[in-house]
Amino acid sequence: MSLANRNPKVDSILAASASWSKEMAALREIVLDCGLAEEIKWGQPCYASEGRNIVLIHGFKDYCALLFFKGALLKDPDHLLIQQTENVQAGRQIRFTGTDEITRREALLKAYIDEAIAVEQAGLKVPLKQTTAFAVPEEFRHKLNEIPGLKSAFEALTPGRQRAYLLHFAAPKQAKTRISRIDKSLPRILDGKGLDD
Repeated sequence: MSLANRNPKVDSILAASASWSKEMAALREIVLDCGLAEEIKWGQPCYASEGRNIVLIHGFKDYCALLFFKGALLKDPDHLLIQQTENVQAGRQIRFTGTDEITRREALLKAYIDEAIAVEQAGLKVPLKQTTAFAVPEEFRHKLNEIPGLKSAFEALTPGRQRAYLLHFAAPKQAKTRISRIDKSLPRILDGKGLDD
């Protein structure tokens, strides 16, 4: 593996991971062996080919994972890829709870990474659901009709920002919580900002 591909900032991220530092370090070596450039994105070690994201290493409470950005396009003959939530359209994870399973699957993981690189180099894209396929909560529909400029401000947002808001608004079971989320988000929408901007 080329030392030129290493980003020294990743060392501190791995050291700070109390639960999964050994597992994440093992995954790092495998990914770097595949010739990817190491960066930090979203506070996590991220690996790219020709400037395009391929895979990310991240830790959770119960596991650490490789996240393939276009995992939905991978063949997955061994059925290792997991869709993190029903709303994740493109990304897929392979999860780990110990270094032994990482070591045991090294060749297999490299095959998945190589396929992910090939998918990106081929310019393949995951067909994403259109924003119109997402439910608009009734409470938000009322606000769109009541508040001048809200509908045009919402429609001016990128499709990804629109989807993020719709999912955020629809998640709570109680109407009062949905209304609270909507009311808190109205100024951001009117300012042309996304949920996480």
